[in-house]
Amino acid sequence: MDLATPSPAAEADDEWELCNDDGFIYKRKKRRLDPSAAAAAPAPPPPPPPDPLAEERHRRERRRKALLKIKGRYREELARWEHLSSTCRAMQEKARELQLEREREKERAAAAASSSGSADEELDRQRSEFGSTIDKLLLQAEAQEALINDVSILCDVAESLAI
Repeated sequence: MDLATPSPAAEADDEWELCNDDGFIYKRKKRRLDPSAAAAAPAPPPPPPPDPLAEERHRRERRRKALLKIKGRYREELARWEHLSSTCRAMQEKARELQLEREREKERAAAAASSSGSADEELDRQRSEFGSTIDKLLLQAEAQEALINDVSILCDVAESLAI
């Protein structure tokens, strides 16, 4: 047998190649380029050199868009803070109004106590004081409820700002 001519087994070995992938050894078929396909498909032309003016315009446009996005976020945050501030001011006004109303009720009760003199009037005065006390307590409970609702709204706004 002639050693120069490859045997069919040697030809079969030429079609396969050994691959070592991190210790995992396997055989795969060799990839051969078809010379007619390589000659038929010309190499794509190299990309033209980048235009520095176009790159600068593109960079400026990206920067402008990013800055507009940040500006929008800041506007949203400022609107939230303004809402929070106006809510706080409204709560302060409500508290002042309730305080003035309580002071007026105290003055009315003091004036009613000083104007009554007889026993029937005393009984009527006690009933009215009892009724006014209940009214005061109801007003106080309503004021506390409004305050709790306002604080709850403020907490929701603060949580949305933190996110």
